[in-house]
Amino acid sequence: MRRRTAAVSVLLAAAALAPAAAPAVAAAPAGSAASTARGADRGDLQRALDAVVAEGVPGVVAEVRDGRGVWRGSSGVADLADGRKARPGDRFRAGSVTKSFVATVVLQLVAEGKAGLDDPIGRHLPGLVPDKDGVPVTVRQLLNHTSGLPNYTDTWWDNGPGYLRTVQHGDYTPRGLVEEALKRDTPDKPRTKPGDKWAYSNTNYVVLGMLVEKTTGRTLAQEIDRRIVRPLHLTGTSVPTTSHLSGRHLNGYERLPKETAATDFTDFTPTAFPGPGNLVSTTADLNRFYRALAGGELLPQRLWREMNVLHATDRGPERRYGLGLESNSGYCPGEKPVWGHTGSVPGYNTFSFTTADGKRQITLALGMDLFKGEKADRAALKVLSTALCAK
Repeated sequence: MRRRTAAVSVLLAAAALAPAAAPAVAAAPAGSAASTARGADRGDLQRALDAVVAEGVPGVVAEVRDGRGVWRGSSGVADLADGRKARPGDRFRAGSVTKSFVATVVLQLVAEGKAGLDDPIGRHLPGLVPDKDGVPVTVRQLLNHTSGLPNYTDTWWDNGPGYLRTVQHGDYTPRGLVEEALKRDTPDKPRTKPGDKWAYSNTNYVVLGMLVEKTTGRTLAQEIDRRIVRPLHLTGTSVPTTSHLSGRHLNGYERLPKETAATDFTDFTPTAFPGPGNLVSTTADLNRFYRALAGGELLPQRLWREMNVLHATDRGPERRYGLGLESNSGYCPGEKPVWGHTGSVPGYNTFSFTTADGKRQITLALGMDLFKGEKADRAALKVLSTALCAK
């Protein structure tokens, strides 16, 4: 949901064209020249995690997969109140990484002939989204953020950072969120005509969630569970239906401006991000999901290729966006872009990325996001570059 503009936030983003084959994760013999060349030093990874905590983030967890095998690490505390240590398997709110899951479900419906990428959304959800200058919004434009629909979370930001506490305990409906977004289409600031411009909008994925539910007759949570979570045996992944974050988890905090104590945003209404960012997961599960996606376990190749048709964004030349996937050439300058998605919701910042050759992969989750500061952002970038960059 972030609307932050710090320079490092431009760097901390997303994903590139991925290989058709699943990323390789076989381990080279420990200590061999090959293992050193094909994987990050584990001590460097731990020191990089510790540096994020040193910059004020309460707790961080990560899983790295590369030529040296699998490394799981953590630093800091999961709970500021009781001092419980963060552990690599802790669950967390994955934020906009949810978009990759929703996009996958939508593309599965396309594969089944139940929707078309270039269908006007009004064919499936009549009257929900009006045409703009006679041009309808399509399913593809919702997936790749070229629909022109305003971002409903911008209205929350307009009310100031403290309004996040109101959102935390709010009760929303998908239709109400879309209606809130459309109120931002005003004569002095009209929305963009569909297809004209890329602009990140959480509203797009609220509409896509509604499309899934209308098409299948089941909830978005049920479809993600049925189509992705259970087939891939993602034991720590769910779309919660209550505010409580169950199981062993990383708590999420924010230090709101002009306040010294951290506010706990761990428990959060499940109705605030229905499609854009309501997934709960683990580092291992997210790495497994993206490997399966690239490996052809979830989509036919033609739709995997569609997912990787990338658009320039307004977030710097390094970042491009496909159908629920990001690419970023800024993490490892001089190397091919990495691909995956970032996630940002109050209390949590998530990064899940794979190199273009599939040989290096990381999911990193932080227990603080919107107000953690530029130094913490740079420390997180160091974790990512340590894990992903060959040089």
